[in-house]
Amino acid sequence: MPISFYRDNYIERLIAMFKADDTIGIAGGLAFIKKNGTWVYETVASKNHVRGPFKAYRKACFEAIGGLKHSIGWDTIDVLLAQYHGWKIKTDSTLHVKHLKPTGHAYNKKSRYLQGEAFYKMRYGLAITLISALKKGFKNRNINTVFNDLKGYLHAKQSHIDFIVTEEEGQFIRKLRWDTILKKLGF
Repeated sequence: MPISFYRDNYIERLIAMFKADDTIGIAGGLAFIKKNGTWVYETVASKNHVRGPFKAYRKACFEAIGGLKHSIGWDTIDVLLAQYHGWKIKTDSTLHVKHLKPTGHAYNKKSRYLQGEAFYKMRYGLAITLISALKKGFKNRNINTVFNDLKGYLHAKQSHIDFIVTEEEGQFIRKLRWDTILKKLGF
């Protein structure tokens, strides 16, 4: 993915983050896209999520998670698996990256179901998939997003597509997601 760093010392700052805390497994900055001539934060992910195109891994963390998964959702599953293995994820909000190819820019009609497939492969379960799809649909102001994610999930389930995490990892991921959902709801 085409990217450009706002800062000349992006890599050095990541190295410093890793040196400062031995428990950090994945680190990176935030993605910014150009809209109407201005660089703005790309809101497709939380500011606590290190995005795929410019994240860095501690070698021991990378090995613990089994490397990168060859699947849609790889840059979410690596973060979830890192947490499963006890690693911290660190986003430095002062490190801005110019993301020259905004997320979804090259998606086609076939790819509209892939997010739902990813939810299935990560063992989210139907309830968390529905909540995630509703959140994304609301954010995008597009009800079709909800239906596409659900259709992708159900198709993957019906087709018995292979999971990319074990059942134990899936239980951890679901608990983590539910904890986050409940926290956002004030519980």
